[in-house]
Amino acid sequence: MAEPLKIALLGATGLVGRTLMEELVGRADFRLTAIARREVPLPAGACMEMRLADPSHWGEILGQVQPDVVVCALGTTLAKAGGDRQAFRAVDHDLVLQVASAAQATGARQFIYVSSVGASLASKSFYLQVKGEVENALAKLRFKRLDILQPGLLRGNRQGETRVAEGLGRLASPLTDMLLHGSLRRYRSIPAKLVAQAMLGLAQEKAGGRFVHEHDAMLRAARRFSAKDHD
Repeated sequence: MAEPLKIALLGATGLVGRTLMEELVGRADFRLTAIARREVPLPAGACMEMRLADPSHWGEILGQVQPDVVVCALGTTLAKAGGDRQAFRAVDHDLVLQVASAAQATGARQFIYVSSVGASLASKSFYLQVKGEVENALAKLRFKRLDILQPGLLRGNRQGETRVAEGLGRLASPLTDMLLHGSLRRYRSIPAKLVAQAMLGLAQEKAGGRFVHEHDAMLRAARRFSAKDHD
C-alpha cells in the first residue's frame, strides 16, 4: 500500500480550509496536518493533526512535518483589517510568502495557493494587486509544482463571521452566473467544496510546472478527484 500523501494546511480557520478538512474525513490516502494560531474545531470523525503556534514558528513546524504538499488558504479582507492596508498586506502578502519560503526550504514538492479571480499587478483594486504580487513572488520560488487557484465568489457556510455583501452575492449567484459566458465564466461563483476537491486532485498530479486554475479548470480538477474515488 502506498504511503499517504502528506499535506500541510495553512488557513484552517477559513471557509476553504475548513472544507478541505471535511473532505479528508475517513481518507487513509492523505495525512493532513493543519497549522494555525488558534484552536479550530475539527470535523466529526477527522483523523488529522492540528498544530497551534504563533506564525513566527510555522516554518519550524513545517520542518518537523516535512509535507509533500503545502496548501495555503490564508487570507483576510480589508474590512476585517479595519481598512488598514498594511495590516491586510501583513496577512495576504507577508505571511503567505513567509509560509511559502519555509515550505520551499523544507523540501515540499508542491505549493497550492488560493488566490482570487482577477488577481493582477495591473488591477485597480488594491486587494487584487496584492494577490497578483503574491502570485508573481511565488513563481520565483521555483517549487517543482505550483498551483494557483483563482476562484470567484466562494459559496458555503462561513463560521463566526458575517460578510453582508458576500452573502447578497451568494443569493444572487444562481442568476448572475447564468449571465457569465465565454471569457466571463471565470467570474462565476463556486462552492468551497469543489475548490477543496480541486486542491486534493491537484495534490495527486505528478507533472511539474506552474499552473493557474480559473473556474472551469477547478471544476475539471474536482471532477477528476471525484472520479478516482469511483474507479
